[in-house]
Amino acid sequence: MTKTEVTLQHIRAARERIAGKVEWTPTVLSQSLSDRAGHPVHLKLEHHQTTGAFKLRGASNAIAALSPRERLRGVVAASTGNHGRALAHAAKLEGMRAVICMSRLVPENKVDAIRRLGADIRIVGNSQDDAQQEVDRLVAEERLVMLPPFDHADIVAGQGTLGLEIMEQVRDAASVLVPLSGGGLAAGVAAAVKGVSPATKVVGVSMARGAAMKASLDAGRPVQVEELPTLADSLGGGIGLDNRLTFAMCRELLDDVILLSEDEIAAGIRHAYEEEREIVEGAGAVGIGALLAGKVTAKGPVVAILSGRNIDMSVHRRIVCGNAALTERPT
Repeated sequence: MTKTEVTLQHIRAARERIAGKVEWTPTVLSQSLSDRAGHPVHLKLEHHQTTGAFKLRGASNAIAALSPRERLRGVVAASTGNHGRALAHAAKLEGMRAVICMSRLVPENKVDAIRRLGADIRIVGNSQDDAQQEVDRLVAEERLVMLPPFDHADIVAGQGTLGLEIMEQVRDAASVLVPLSGGGLAAGVAAAVKGVSPATKVVGVSMARGAAMKASLDAGRPVQVEELPTLADSLGGGIGLDNRLTFAMCRELLDDVILLSEDEIAAGIRHAYEEEREIVEGAGAVGIGALLAGKVTAKGPVVAILSGRNIDMSVHRRIVCGNAALTERPT
């Protein structure tokens, strides 16, 4: 195994830094999924996090690591919604300015939640790459500090604290299913899990419509993909052609990547609601979706991370009534 920039030591330091700023979320046994799988299946309820998603861990750690001078300048980021909400929340606690840049594909409920936290909102273009161009302009012209959603050592280390919790809560975990987008969560969790238990498999799960990290891993280098509407909107966007960290960490640490259809993602959302009594967004349901679709091979306890709950409830209602309704979503 080659050396990575974010290690177990960095993740443990992040845990100390963000203590009291984030929730340590529970992991519970799913009897319904365990019965289906033939072995224990546990759900990491990270959607119970303060801002409704895991992103608060990385954002809190990154802001805590800023110098006093950087704090005065304020922070900026591109986001598909959850990172922006987390960064706005963490910045507000510190009395800092936050500017969040998003594309028109970000659901309005996520935009509204960020606006309510007092952040400056910029809606730019139809992709995460378009939003990033506005971030680059603000960094150059207004000297804001960029804290990206995934490709940043402090962000990755913060997300990795979730992996530490999993291995303390399910010490005999054979596999951990991690939602996969730009790789911040997957890289951090994998570094933590492998650092504690090298034999435990870490599997990334994403949507078939525009999975940038999977396409990049297949190509052997970061590549661009078309960003498409999907029920797992939080997993949209590219990984950056100049990716410095998460691509290499995912290539090194992930044991497999699973892709899901929109129907399989919808099934995960529906199962979470009907069987587990949990409301999760599409990105948070991909682990359940992969299990229901029979795409997970495991010989022991599995942990699926429910990474977020910030779903448009009108979409959620259509899904639990039996309609994925992707084509009905405004884009």
